[in-house]
Formats: sequence, structure tokens, C-alpha cells
Amino acid sequence: MGAKLGSEQLGKLYTTGKTRRRREWRGFRDTFYDFSRWLSIMGMLTRFLAKPHNLKAFFRYRWMSNYVAVPSMIDRHTVGLRGKHLRIAHLEYDLVAKDVAGLLNNAFKSDRRCGNDKKLSQKCVILDENEMFAIMCGFPNLKAVSWETAAVYANVLLNGAGVTHYLDVIQEMGVPGDVCPMPAAEAGVVIDDDFPIYGCCAISCNTTCDGSLMGNTIMDKRYEGLGIPTFQIAAPLRHTEKGVQEYAAQENRNAIKFIEEKTGEKWDWDYYFACMKRFNEENRLRKEWMEISRTMYPQVIDANLTLYGETAYMAVAGRAQAFVDVDRKITKLARKAYENKELVCKEYRHRALIWGVQAQYYTDFLPWLQNCWGILPLVDMLSCVYLGQYSETDKEQAMYDLAKIYQEMIMRNRTHGGYEVLLDDMFKFVDYYNCDMVILWEHISCKALDGMHGMFEQRAREKGVKLVWVNHDLMDPRIVPRQNLRDDINRYMRSIMREEPVDPSLEVIDDTNAW
Repeated sequence: MGAKLGSEQLGKLYTTGKTRRRREWRGFRDTFYDFSRWLSIMGMLTRFLAKPHNLKAFFRYRWMSNYVAVPSMIDRHTVGLRGKHLRIAHLEYDLVAKDVAGLLNNAFKSDRRCGNDKKLSQKCVILDENEMFAIMCGFPNLKAVSWETAAVYANVLLNGAGVTHYLDVIQEMGVPGDVCPMPAAEAGVVIDDDFPIYGCCAISCNTTCDGSLMGNTIMDKRYEGLGIPTFQIAAPLRHTEKGVQEYAAQENRNAIKFIEEKTGEKWDWDYYFACMKRFNEENRLRKEWMEISRTMYPQVIDANLTLYGETAYMAVAGRAQAFVDVDRKITKLARKAYENKELVCKEYRHRALIWGVQAQYYTDFLPWLQNCWGILPLVDMLSCVYLGQYSETDKEQAMYDLAKIYQEMIMRNRTHGGYEVLLDDMFKFVDYYNCDMVILWEHISCKALDGMHGMFEQRAREKGVKLVWVNHDLMDPRIVPRQNLRDDINRYMRSIMREEPVDPSLEVIDDTNAW
């Protein structure tokens, strides 16, 4: 074991009842760097809890205990990495952790139950975690804060079973068990009265599905009872059609007017265009990463691309210079690694497109693919968003740009717009990235994707593309445990591909009790 890729069997790090036996040894230089980043994250968590309102929230909200797993979550997503790829991953995850800590600090400081900072609360706009935060690019004096991101989305990344309690709560209230666990968990948090109360108003969006609309309805009713007015952006479903664009732009104008009326703040065009300038640069840099992924030496891939991209694209959307600075560093490292023909893992066997809704309780499944079977998860569906350029000067065009951002934001751009955006586009990306395999998530509570099961298989046969279905239940590992996800791949690779794993120790892992 040492600095060389694949120098030790990673499965031997696991043991019954524990997350890991020990930290991964990567050679002195990389181990020292990795451990220094671990210490930095521990220091950030300590400073976070040192604030009285955050410490009070830690004991008030059930889901906050899962945040002790932040260092473990980062470890899971850096497994097997060396050199520049290890540094790229830490640049990404460390900044995401810092950003979420800032979000939590604002939420708890303004929370009526903890900090009760009324002045700050009046500057907070509650946003739905499934929508773009880009509408806040015109309000420099307001803070976009989403308790859903903290209580549900980030929570289940840290602890795979982090929201199962809330799923049980909402089902006890009569919501069917086959509703998507994400909106169900969010509604369960509200029913359980386990969310911070703050904000002068709230903005939601008709995001991905009927389940999301159900969850938003429950939350909106609760906000109404708390005296927090809400507005829902009703973005057009057929977003690929030109005829709906004027309506889409007007929806954003209405939302902006609503925020202005409830907060007393006015839309600042200079600030908006400054944010768009940063957003455009982030899009250019991210597009370069994905262009490199078309080559034989991809550099920024798997969950490291997905999770960082979701935060930078959806939740930040150009509002923070720190993300631009990190993107530049990542690009510099990726260019050097590409020039040196450096590999992300020990052996490359297959180039895979990851499509569908990922298992939130097992996002490190993608690093497992490359370390165990040599399957490169080049790009995923949630990363396949519009990475073009938006106006930095034209006020009229800016409203249409903002409408496009909301219509084609992560996840929504594949669940609305007709089967073309889900089925046809998938095979366009297969060709674009020269993939020979598709790993297709089958989220058993997602009716839209399940309804097209046969169409995916038929098209794959016509194209001669290997298609592997991986079953999961998004946020409930009790329904489909993590080992079941791995077994879906193991069976296919052994029975259909007639291959042996690159690292046999990873084929079956006893991580049932792990975070």
C-alpha cells in the first residue's frame, strides 16, 4: 500500500459494525494532505458549534446529529484518489461543507427558537431546495436560505438513514408509501415541526413531479400559519417550446415583484449582471471539465462532479466569488493531470453515462464503480444542464435568460419537456462522451422514469449500448440496501460481461451500519 493507485484492497478498510478500520494510506504526501483537510473540517465543525444559536439548534433538531458525519462523508467520496484528483475532490467538498455551514448559521441565527435575530430573519428569503437560487442574484442585501437543503438533502448524504424517521411520520399521516421519498421527507419534517422558523417570505417552484407539488403544498400551508407569505414560480412544463417563453419570463418578473413587496428591497441590475458574469465563467470552466471527459483521460468525474456541481449551479448560481476561485483551481489541476495523462483509478475498462435519479443515500456508489470494476462514471444526468452564456448587459434578455435557467434547472430539465429530453438526449450524450455503457438508476418511487423502462431497453438494443439497471429508493435504504445496488452491477459484470473485478475486496462490503 502506498502512493500508487490500487496499491491496497479498499474493501479491507471496512469491518462489521464500523465505517472504517482506519484511514486509507496513500503514501506520506497524500496521506498528510488528506489528514490536514480532515483536521480543517473538524475545526470548522468546532467553530460552528461554538456559536450559542448553533449549539442550541444541535440539540433542538433531530436531523442535526447527522452533521457529525461530515468528515466521514468526504472520506467516502475521496476513496482511492491520489495526487491532483485528491486535491480536486477536497477543493470541492471542503467548499460545499463551508457553504452549507453558512446556510445553517443564517437559518439558526434567525430561527425564532434559537437565535431569534429578527433583523436577520427579515432579510432571509426561504427557497425550495429543488429550485435555482438565481432569482436572488438581483438582491444583494437579502439572504437565500433553504432549511430543506440542510434538513433533507444534505442530511441524507451524510447519513443514508438520516430521513427515515420523517418518512415514517408522513406515512402515518396518510401519505402513500410509494410517493417519492424526497418531498415526502420534506413534508415529514414539517409535520414533525422539526424545522427552523425564520424568513420574511418564501419562494417555491413547480419543480420535478406531482410528489414535489404535494410537499410544497404542505409546506406552504405551514408557512401561511406562521405568517410567512409564499409565492410559487409556475415554470412551463413544455419548456423546449418557444411559445411558452414569454409566460415563463413573466413568472419570474412576478416573483421578483413579490420579493420586493415583502422585503422592501429593490432588484439591483448591477449586482445581477455581476452574478451572471461569475455564473458564465463557472459554466465555461465546467464545460471544459466535461470536454476533457470526452477524451481518454477524463479528470473531473463521478460524484465529485455531481455534488459540487449541484451546489455551485443550483444553490450558488454565481452569487459567491469563492466558487469561481475554486473552479479556476480545479481547472488548472485538471489541465495538468490531462497533460500528464494521469488516471483517476487503477484501471479503465468501460466508459459509462449515469442516467436517472441517483440514490441520495449512496452517492459514493460512483467511486465504487471505478474502484471495483474499472467503470468510469464520466457524467451523470443531473450534470447535463445548459452550460451556455447568459446576458451580462441586456435587461430584457436577462428575464428570458432567468426563465431558461428555471425551466432547465437540474432534474427538471429531464422530467419535463417530453420524452425527448429524457430518452433521446440520453443517447446523444452516450455518443458525445463515447460511452459503451449506461448505468440507469431505477428509482422505484419515480413513476415517470419507470414508465419508460421498455423504451430505454429497446433503444439500447438498437444502439448496441450496454444498459445496466440499478434499483434504489432515493432516500430510504431500508427498501433497497446499499449492497443491493452493488449486487445489481456485480451480477451484470459477471454474468453478462464475464469480467472479474479490479478490486475483489469491494464486491461485497459489510457497510449496513455505516453512515
